[in-house]
Parts: sequence; C-alpha cells; structure tokens
Amino acid sequence: MPISQVVVNASPLIALFKSGQADLLPQLFEEIVVPQGVWEEVTTSKPNDVAAQQLKTVPWVRQVQSLVTPVVAAWDLGKGESEVLSWVTEHPSYAAIVDDLAARRCAASLGLTVLGTGSILLLAKRRGLIPTIKPRLQALKDAGLYLSDKLVELLVNQAEE
Repeated sequence: MPISQVVVNASPLIALFKSGQADLLPQLFEEIVVPQGVWEEVTTSKPNDVAAQQLKTVPWVRQVQSLVTPVVAAWDLGKGESEVLSWVTEHPSYAAIVDDLAARRCAASLGLTVLGTGSILLLAKRRGLIPTIKPRLQALKDAGLYLSDKLVELLVNQAEE
C-alpha cells in the first residue's frame, strides 16, 4: 500500500530545503506533518537559514502538537525524533521520515514505517518525478546530510542507475 501521510524530522527537512528538493514532498505525499518540536528546531536554531525561512512559508506542511509516548521516551532520543515517532505510534497510517540511526532502531523495534531522506529520492524516481537520483544524492550531501558511500551505492542500485 503506498504511503500517503508522513511526519518529518528536522534533518530531512533541512537537507531537502537546503538542497532545493523539498518540493518533492507534496508531490509524493498527500499530507506532510511536522511536530512542534521539529518546527522549533528548524525555525529557531538558525532563523536566517534557508530551511528555517522556507518551512514557515510552504502551504503543504501541517504543524501539530505531539506528546512523547512512554514507549518512545524510554529510548532517550532527541525531542524531534521522539515527537515524530510518538506521532506515528498514535497515528499508524503515517510513516516517519527520519535519518537518525537510534530513531530508526526505535521505529523498527516498534514496527513503525520509516523512510530516510535518500529513500525520498528513490521514491520520486520510481514515480517518474525525477530522471536520476545520483546528482540529487550529491546535493543532499552538499547540503550537509551524511550519507555513507554504502547507502549511496544501495540507493543508486535500487534506482537502477
């Protein structure tokens, strides 16, 4: 079943905005949710940053309050990751977009659907929104997102490039 609703953490938002690729989100998903803690992390840490400025203006993001559930709190993740995963535990039709390894491990242990920033590009290619992912993966790296060589190779192979 295709994923139509997502809740997004700060690092994917920042990387997508900084690399000029955030517009893929509303093309891929019907609803994009950003918890309050993530919103604050993106918009207040560097208020003149491109991600901070653009997040405030895009019409396709729905800002929500998300209380951290005890099962997620036990993992001692950051505020944003905890709010994202708690939202998904309370709203199982959503997928979490997170890159943090500990958050991904928590999500896996809870049986939550998770996407990484790189997989957003793979999904966009598979849906015909972009012709290739190689230069877009490099743009994410240039924007400051850490992507291991192994992960880049895996995504490129899955994209059949």
